[in-house]
Amino acid sequence: MRIDPVRTAIYGLPVVLAITLVFAIALVFARDVAAGRTMPRTGPFGAWLTQAGDAKVVVKPCGAAICGKVVWLKQPIDSATGKPQTDDKNPDPSLRTHRIVGLQLFLDMLPSTSNSWSGRVYNADDGKSYASTVTLLDAARLEVRGCAGSVCGSEIWTRAAR
Repeated sequence: MRIDPVRTAIYGLPVVLAITLVFAIALVFARDVAAGRTMPRTGPFGAWLTQAGDAKVVVKPCGAAICGKVVWLKQPIDSATGKPQTDDKNPDPSLRTHRIVGLQLFLDMLPSTSNSWSGRVYNADDGKSYASTVTLLDAARLEVRGCAGSVCGSEIWTRAAR
């Protein structure tokens, strides 16, 4: 049996390209890990119950940041209107009719250490956003801290069933 070196080189090309691609991806990933630009495998992802127990927020990765969206309210209906609660304190009148369920609370929340993220948090209770840090204290507790200037406050959220 005669082996054709040209045919072998051509048919072997996809394998070489695939191996090269895998190697290149591994190098890029290693570079990003070394630079701290990837989301940690353990993190704040999942459902969290606010400290008051009146809302559930699901935290998910959003590119390099994390997002936190309201998915449940203990009192979803506004007692004054009989309708779903809305973002009625938002400074932008065009956003005041948006429902609280589905509202994004974390804004530009980027990793700052291995277990914390910094950005802004939106507070629908007063319609303002605050400088914020979210810190995973352990697998069951998440601290959400917001600051207006030098005045800060925080809540401890607990992991909830989805």
